Amino acid sequence: MSFKAKIRPVEILLIEDNPGDIRLTIESFKESKITNNINIVEDGIEAINYLKKKGKFKDEPLPDIIILDLNLPKKGGREVLAEIKEDKKLKHIPVVVFTTSKAEMDILKSYELHANCYISKPLKINQFIKIVKAIEHFWFCIVKLPVHD
Repeated sequence: MSFKAKIRPVEILLIEDNPGDIRLTIESFKESKITNNINIVEDGIEAINYLKKKGKFKDEPLPDIIILDLNLPKKGGREVLAEIKEDKKLKHIPVVVFTTSKAEMDILKSYELHANCYISKPLKINQFIKIVKAIEHFWFCIVKLPVHD
């Protein structure tokens, strides 16, 4: 007797406003051996609306992981991170801060707001791709993520 387990794709929410970084992240995840769905929002207000399933996002799945840029229009990444970690329904979702800032204050503040990790974006494309693949490997192959509805 044999059966195939139905494996649902990993749901990724990318909160990023830079078109180049969006494209590179998508391309890096496309090469993945892990089935995934990447949903993208480009500002902090859309991010919160997505996560709280408001308006056009009412039918979107809750992400398994969030990749968050700090420098966002309309509502900054720090504010988004604070709202996520203060919400009982969202705080269990791992948030990877992936941003250009290497400032010690940004790193400290992100961890104070309960970011699960902080990664500075490299300037070189091949390094960027390598880091996205490392994020994927760590969070989807090594870490056990919580299951949610």
